[in-house]
Amino acid sequence: MDKNTTTPPLITIERHIFEQQRRFPQATGTFTKLLQDMALAAKIIATETTRAGLTNILGSAGSDNVFGERQQKLDLFADKIIYEMNDHTGRVAAMASEEHEGIIEIPPHYGTGNYVLLFDPLDGSSNIDVNTSIGTIFSVHRKFTRDAHGTMEDMLQEGKRLVASGYVIYGSSTMMVYTTGQGVHGFTLDPAIGEFILSHPDIKIPPKPLYYSCNQGYEKYWTPGVRRFVKWLQGIEGKGHTPMGHRYIGSMVGDFHRNLLKGGIFFYPGELQDKKKPYGKIRLMFEAQALAFVAEQAGGYASDGVGDILEIRPHSLHQRVPIFMGNTELVKKAEEYIHNYDQEWLSYYLPHRRKGTELDDLATNAKESRPNKKK
Repeated sequence: MDKNTTTPPLITIERHIFEQQRRFPQATGTFTKLLQDMALAAKIIATETTRAGLTNILGSAGSDNVFGERQQKLDLFADKIIYEMNDHTGRVAAMASEEHEGIIEIPPHYGTGNYVLLFDPLDGSSNIDVNTSIGTIFSVHRKFTRDAHGTMEDMLQEGKRLVASGYVIYGSSTMMVYTTGQGVHGFTLDPAIGEFILSHPDIKIPPKPLYYSCNQGYEKYWTPGVRRFVKWLQGIEGKGHTPMGHRYIGSMVGDFHRNLLKGGIFFYPGELQDKKKPYGKIRLMFEAQALAFVAEQAGGYASDGVGDILEIRPHSLHQRVPIFMGNTELVKKAEEYIHNYDQEWLSYYLPHRRKGTELDDLATNAKESRPNKKK
């Protein structure tokens, strides 16, 4: 070997996770193994997605999920794999999936751990049959209740309390991107050796944004502020603003991943088509929190148009929120337009947003009003 030739070290995801663990001498290794379990689940799902057209796993499964959406066979496969990778390890106290209405409990004959896992097994599943990028989204909270098994309280924590989150994108190659609050790192699956190799260390969103991503087919339902914001992105509203390119494939992971690497903003706004549902379609606990944490760690920002996604106090497992995420200055600009032009929408959305905080206040008041028991 030529001594003058230097090649970068080959760092697998297992090695990278372990080296991050070494920064914390008190770590037990449980959290490290949980992330490795997710990497293994991603490898299995990736194998099936690349063979989907050759096996009987394309198409509808003939059932609906808890949102009334038609489930795909690959949705159910991914959901099952992630569950089976984590149900017996003793590392998680409970799980929750976008495909299930409530908490997924750990079987009683297995031990439980100190973490709860939330996941969207296959985001963008409508793209499965047309061979377009799809993805898996996951996040991890630390269990704080005293019960051996995880509770809804453990699940419904603010995003600022996340200990890890990430996603896997299944496209021309398979990539796993994750953060534990120590930056964002991306790993590409080498199919020849079956390992995720560090390919994108310390990802930062480029300061000069290139793209905006949204489903512009629904513009007729958008609020005035959001419409004006899009005109600003296009260089029509305001002076001297260079138009941005528009890219949208209908897979949140795919659109977010592009903008993470190239710079830009992804958004799915709220609307007033149905004033009882002003909150859009993105799931706070299964999609928004996880990707918001990644965006923040990459130097970006995620908002519901009002404030930080990571600061929202959740009130239900399948709560939905509007979302704007990517380059900070673009997201802040969206907030500015919404504040200036969307007071009607805010009057309907804010009560929904505040439900979690109001429930906390009620619980606190009830606790304080209880009479002290005599000894």
